Amino acid sequence: MSQSPILQSFIAGEWLGNQVGQAIVSPLDGQTIYHTHAETIDFAKALDFARTRGRVSMMAMDFQRRASCLRDLGKYLLEHKESLYAISLLTGATRNDSWIDIEGGAGTLFAYASVGRRELPSGNLIHEDDAFPLGREGQFYGSHILVPRKGVAVHINAFNFPIWGMLEKFAANFLAGMPCIVKPGTSTSYVTEACVRLMQDSGLLPEGSLQLVIGRTGDLLDRLDGQDVVTFTGSANTAAKLRVTPNLINNSVPFNAEADSLNCAILAPDVSVESPEFELFIKEVAREMTVKAGQKCTAIRRVLIPEDKVDVVCERLSARLDKVTVGDPRLDSVRMGALASFDQKQDVLAQLEVLLESSTLVYGHGSDAGIVGDEVQNGAFVKPTLLLSNDPDAPGGAHDIEAFGPISTLMPYRDLDHAVALAARGKGSLVTTLVTADPQIARQVVPALAVWHGRVHILDRASSKESTGHGSPLPMLKHGGPGRAGGGEELGGLRGVKHYMQRTAIQGSPTMLSAVTDEYVRGGDTFESDVHPFRRYFETLRIGESLLTHRRTVTESDIVNFGCLSGDHFYMHFDDIAARDSQFEQRIAHGYFVLSAAAGLFVSPGEGPVLANYGLDTLRFITPVPIGDTIRARLTCKRKIDQGKLSPKGEPQGVVVWDVQVTNQKDELVASYDILTLVKKQFN
Repeated sequence: MSQSPILQSFIAGEWLGNQVGQAIVSPLDGQTIYHTHAETIDFAKALDFARTRGRVSMMAMDFQRRASCLRDLGKYLLEHKESLYAISLLTGATRNDSWIDIEGGAGTLFAYASVGRRELPSGNLIHEDDAFPLGREGQFYGSHILVPRKGVAVHINAFNFPIWGMLEKFAANFLAGMPCIVKPGTSTSYVTEACVRLMQDSGLLPEGSLQLVIGRTGDLLDRLDGQDVVTFTGSANTAAKLRVTPNLINNSVPFNAEADSLNCAILAPDVSVESPEFELFIKEVAREMTVKAGQKCTAIRRVLIPEDKVDVVCERLSARLDKVTVGDPRLDSVRMGALASFDQKQDVLAQLEVLLESSTLVYGHGSDAGIVGDEVQNGAFVKPTLLLSNDPDAPGGAHDIEAFGPISTLMPYRDLDHAVALAARGKGSLVTTLVTADPQIARQVVPALAVWHGRVHILDRASSKESTGHGSPLPMLKHGGPGRAGGGEELGGLRGVKHYMQRTAIQGSPTMLSAVTDEYVRGGDTFESDVHPFRRYFETLRIGESLLTHRRTVTESDIVNFGCLSGDHFYMHFDDIAARDSQFEQRIAHGYFVLSAAAGLFVSPGEGPVLANYGLDTLRFITPVPIGDTIRARLTCKRKIDQGKLSPKGEPQGVVVWDVQVTNQKDELVASYDILTLVKKQFN
């Protein structure tokens, strides 16, 4: 018999591993399918490679280029997804389970590519919010910037999502400009290795941006410093041990934990058995018990139900679970596969026995009879198992013990306050679901649940058509939770990127802040020339290039004509008596007339590089403009973003943000806003 393949680490740009290490067996039949490698990894070399070659190659790109790289990488993985599906079957996962892992992982790359292209500037510095004055004369300002940390992101991942678990962290650190070292859970590390090989084969990744560790982390954590970041996904016990690694504490190395938690679902008392919400509740609990064979950090472990609905919930949920075919995931009829390893099965069954000391068996458990598939009768299978707590108010039990598999415990509650108190007994969870048809119940309960849960999923008949479900962390929303859930956060769109960056307060004159941020700060130096800024191509336009327009006096005819054109006959513009009784004491021009008049003052009407105006940001009307006031505008190039995009005609273009200040004859600020335009490039 030939030897099973040896998995390799990818360290310092080379694949490492030819000597046989630990055997990895198939959870389907117990046969050895892979080995880890026995060679010791030189983590000093790996870190040096990331900090030097990796950082240099990543800093040679900017946010926009890294975002494009993530998009292209996601496309490449989807083009080769079938090879990943084939190997994922070996973990005991069904194709539907693997879809979450494989295509969900690629989808996260797409989501972060979109975040980068839409929300981040060109360059490698983020100016966070607008600068604000710190002095009275307008020449001392303050603001915040974020810059990429100079270290390495070390990701220690769980076994349950070997691809998504890697990519949801990688996408954020890569976009931030930080190289990473990934250590997957050993039992499914062959799937991660296959994905990393594809990512390297794509030719898209900059050198040193991603390294892979198969096996143990050795002295890796002891070699980190204050510029590095550690993230961990797994059990709360392991997270607690890693968090107190002396070197991490001594060097204040950021440590983000996303730990398994005792998530719950609550059936609100307003939901009748005949309502659509009741059926949605049954489906959601059954799905979360069986997807990935319950091996999800977000799975529903505690099911909170009104005391008067215990019997019907037991009956309906048992009937639903009875329709789930368990067995060989390679068979089309199978809806739930095996646990990821035999060690995992042993651990789940041991925890189940402890749970049974405080609960009654409602459905499941028992022998392996009924497992579908001729070659998997001795596999790592555990049937969906539903328990009923004997006393939800008693200490311990399902409030403390998690069986990381297809096991959930029903917990009856007396009223909503009791339900919220029981939910909090989990000591911090990643997510809870509230199923209700009453908005007032949601209004009452959700703030109380939010204290102990990282995400609250409200499910009713309206949201069910589009809901991604209780157990699906989404790239745009925070993933993490307080207390037992680890106290950290991942994802969350741009929030996740900022975890890998250093936020620094800066102070100085507007001109100096403009130089640092590459963004015009009001009060800073401007540049005027005989060429209208709208006549300049994207490349030749300078930050701070400005135009001070001619003046225009606002007349009563302007107000009347604008009112007739827009249909806006608000009394403040047309009723002289009412206007005199107002705080302004006279009729004033429409705010949107002021915007229109300002545009008429600063636009260059002829054909030129400016292709389109597609939005206004930060609009404020500051000082009213009565009849007879004279206004003018200052247009200043504030920010340039090169997204590498083409117009529908194939013309290269960039985004330019213009600062607009409209003032009156007293030089008082009348209106303030940013205008966004697409500007043609002179060259590709």
